[in-house]
Amino acid sequence: MNWSKTKHLASLLLALDLALTGLAFMLALDIGYQAHRFGTDSFYAHLVLLPCVLLLNGYSFYRQRVGLFATLRWWSTIYMLRIFLIPLGGLMTVIFLFDLEFVSRLVIGLYAVFLVLSVVGSRLFLSWWYFYRRKEHPENYNKVLLIGSGPRASRALEILRNHSDWGMEVVGALDPNPDRVGTVFDGIEVIGTLDSVEEILSNSVVDEVVVSLPRSLLNDIGPIAQACEEQAVCMRYFADLYDMNIANVHLDIIDDLPVLNFEPVSQDMGKLMIKRIFDLAVTMAALPVLLPIFLIVAIAIKLDSKGPVFFFQDRVGLHKRRFKMMKFRSMHTDAEERLKEIEHLNEAEGPIFKMTNDPRVTRVGNFIRRTSIDELPQFFNVMLGHMSIIGPRPMSARDVELFDKGVQRRRFSVRPGLACLREVSGRSALSFERWLELDLQYIEEWSLWLDLRILMRLVPAVLRGSGAV
Repeated sequence: MNWSKTKHLASLLLALDLALTGLAFMLALDIGYQAHRFGTDSFYAHLVLLPCVLLLNGYSFYRQRVGLFATLRWWSTIYMLRIFLIPLGGLMTVIFLFDLEFVSRLVIGLYAVFLVLSVVGSRLFLSWWYFYRRKEHPENYNKVLLIGSGPRASRALEILRNHSDWGMEVVGALDPNPDRVGTVFDGIEVIGTLDSVEEILSNSVVDEVVVSLPRSLLNDIGPIAQACEEQAVCMRYFADLYDMNIANVHLDIIDDLPVLNFEPVSQDMGKLMIKRIFDLAVTMAALPVLLPIFLIVAIAIKLDSKGPVFFFQDRVGLHKRRFKMMKFRSMHTDAEERLKEIEHLNEAEGPIFKMTNDPRVTRVGNFIRRTSIDELPQFFNVMLGHMSIIGPRPMSARDVELFDKGVQRRRFSVRPGLACLREVSGRSALSFERWLELDLQYIEEWSLWLDLRILMRLVPAVLRGSGAV
């Protein structure tokens, strides 16, 4: 359970895994060289792959690392085998994309076998060695004093036992209620009240004090923290203060002041940066191709009806910030004023307006709306950072004001996009409630892979034109 020691061990294991990766590759290359007797130039050409191999494996091992002692469980071993699919699949992709014909299949096959055997074998051996060494030296177990004896403390005790890689012994529990002294819960005896913490720390071997009290007893933690400071004993506090569906909780230190952050939506800055780079790359590649289409559409709009080519509307974006969303004009210039006249003909449910044969739509507008060409200028919004390629569609200020549930505003926790799950699941044919469900599903399950899947499904959905209004 010693977390600091476990973190150091994780770093050492990552270094060991990378060393085994390099050794497995070089061993496979040597055997392939001896078997095929290919030239020295080809041997050195294979070495070019080594940095790529180390990078792919390092990323996979770091992102999906498995604890040392957890390796002894059969399901963890199977999970570790799955980890190798990422670097091996990535390596095969690199070979295919760059058409590396010099690469020997024997070398790659032997490398895969040696990699799995060496990494899994080393983990199993180290786990076995540490496990039996731990059993033979119980005096080195981490001695823990638990503060609390209710349901919250039982949950904390379960977590501690599941993560006691180095061995743990609970010396007892303290409870604010004196009537519970002498009782036993989950095999742990309540040996005193909170007032006895200083005496126990002075007369007993205690490595860590683990506090798991409800928020109504936060004021009682002060004397416990002071006693731990005086006795130089580490205190850990289970900060599950509120029953919230939190995606990410982390601690920051600001001018020596600990700040606990609760983030309902996961915000992995590294992945968000990759998403932003992807948005810019796609936009810069698409605009040269789209500019001739923009010119043709602009001429058609001007010939069809009076008014500007583009239509700008206030939309609500990330964290409810307003921005001007750009579209090709598909309606007559007085469309906003005429909305009140036909609002009673709304065919959509919820705070949105949709009408199949909207009289405000021009002839050209009907075509560009059905084919989603009217949305193409929003690539400029993507370039400016207002929007992303994939994300929940931005809503107008009018529609947002009609929200009747707080959870509906959760969609503003991410950058709006050109398309999302709605556009590949029925578009305007969906009800507002289903539309919102898909947006919230996207926010909760977001990943770069999910964006890629939506993008691959988007082109067929637009070409079919189903659900477009």
